[in-house]
Amino acid sequence: MKRLLAVLILLSISLLGCSSANSQEKLVENDDLDEVIDMLLSNELLVPLGEVPIPEGTPMTPEVLELGKLLFFDHRLSGNNEVSCQTCHDSELGYGDGQATFTKIDGALGLRNSPTVINSGFYTTLFWDGRAESLEEQALGPIQDPGEMNQPLDKLVDKLKLIDGYEELFLAAFDDGITIENIAKALAAFQRLIVVNETPYDRFLKGDRNALTSEEIRGLDLFAGKAFCITCHNGENLSDNEYYNLGIDSDDEGRFAVTGDDRDLGRIRTPGLYGITHTAPYMRDGSLETLEEVIEFYNRGGDNHPNKSIFMTMFMSELQLTAEEKSDLLAFLKVLGGEPPNITKPELPGLK
Repeated sequence: MKRLLAVLILLSISLLGCSSANSQEKLVENDDLDEVIDMLLSNELLVPLGEVPIPEGTPMTPEVLELGKLLFFDHRLSGNNEVSCQTCHDSELGYGDGQATFTKIDGALGLRNSPTVINSGFYTTLFWDGRAESLEEQALGPIQDPGEMNQPLDKLVDKLKLIDGYEELFLAAFDDGITIENIAKALAAFQRLIVVNETPYDRFLKGDRNALTSEEIRGLDLFAGKAFCITCHNGENLSDNEYYNLGIDSDDEGRFAVTGDDRDLGRIRTPGLYGITHTAPYMRDGSLETLEEVIEFYNRGGDNHPNKSIFMTMFMSELQLTAEEKSDLLAFLKVLGGEPPNITKPELPGLK
């Protein structure tokens, strides 16, 4: 809450200055971006993406990364030998599944959208509700979840030991071979390779004033001002790692299911925006199919969940963006899409 208040204070100061509707008018009339560029480059909430944090104890050696890739694509990690991590996190679908909500192991639809793996190594908590505190913890969650991969972890260790080739691969990566902990470390290490960075936005923040077009700069100015995007999408990876209720009409308990705190009802963690052009549909329930729909959602102030976060009610009841401003904002968001790594399915052990 303190962080949100600090952001809102900084945003208010920005709105009192040139970066807001006034600067947008100036940009249109004078086509002089220098002043706005200077303000954007000095905005401490806008930070270029750095290196993925690597926790102590999770090696990023070639052997661990190769093992993690094999496990990520291996359908035998599931109870029915049909579902892999890649099933819901497909490289050709922005490391999501392209569906509004994921398909359970029994064929029924799940409650939430499959979040992309892109830049997941930058989050301080994982899943929409933040129930995992590390990628290592997250990696094991879907495997043992009865609705997802439905594979008890103790049985998974025995299962992998019976597959020709895995024992040697684990011993090459870890001194103690196949363990639950090493499965988690290998999967987490591999996921930390799935990164979108060095976008024109990052080059702009590093000082390349020509990295963005005039339209994209106007969009970034809106992002950091009138459109209030920066309230939650700030800092490295454009996520504050906090939890909010955007007003989406849903029975999803969100963060409340983790904390039991009534204030957390319907709140979800702020997703990052890198790779965003590859990860439709959007929102935790996949209810918005395009970025244009996302902009319209926020422009009208979201929906009307009774526990809607106060900043949405106070500051974003209606943004009143013009058609041109929506176009500029969309142009900037598309800059963040970048090019996710295209990792293809490897030859799996024991299947020859």
